[in-house]
Amino acid sequence: MRHPAFPPRRGGVRATTWWGRVWLRTVEDTAYDDADVAAGWRLARAGAVGAIDVDGGRVLAAVRTGESGRARSVGAPMVDADELVACSVLVPVLDAADRQALVEVIAASSGRVASLLAGDLPTDLAEHAEEAGVSLLPDDLDCSCTCGAWVQPCGHALAVLAQLAWLFDADPFVLLALRGMPRDHLLAEVAAVAGAGYGEEPTSADEVDLDVAGEAAERAARLLDKLD
Repeated sequence: MRHPAFPPRRGGVRATTWWGRVWLRTVEDTAYDDADVAAGWRLARAGAVGAIDVDGGRVLAAVRTGESGRARSVGAPMVDADELVACSVLVPVLDAADRQALVEVIAASSGRVASLLAGDLPTDLAEHAEEAGVSLLPDDLDCSCTCGAWVQPCGHALAVLAQLAWLFDADPFVLLALRGMPRDHLLAEVAAVAGAGYGEEPTSADEVDLDVAGEAAERAARLLDKLD
């Protein structure tokens, strides 16, 4: 699925959700050095990344290098300002057993479906998925870029990865789609397991399980503590 380009943003590259923050931490850990991260963050904030295509296991986007392209990544040849480069990111998709386990975890509580539809990824869902052997956030990122850098992720790929965190913040279904579970397919599978029609959007905030949503911040803090 194609997601439109982000306009320029002021300030640093930040995530507003626990899953977005975990993703950015993984991205930073994957980078070769802090200079690459800084270059990538500058490009992300400058709106240099074009539309981002997210499909099961793969992300594609073009990045306009701008002046930041002159502060090249480790191992990258010099590229001209305003040159377009193409970035690709591959991540492992969930296998059939993991997808089934995730569906069963989500179907175990109607509140989890409602939370996902409301833009939340409950920490208890992530915790129970982990207990079932399913990691929602990948830790293996295989990046490539036409800039020619021999060390990846380069600054251009890091810009794409940074903006992915913003997409994940806005809609956790983007993360699940990247892991091989697109929204419509996932909801259909959950409905089949639960024997109820969870595929429809809630018509009002009253239909969202507020108990689950209200506990998200507290559970997120505990989950992040475990990841430190």
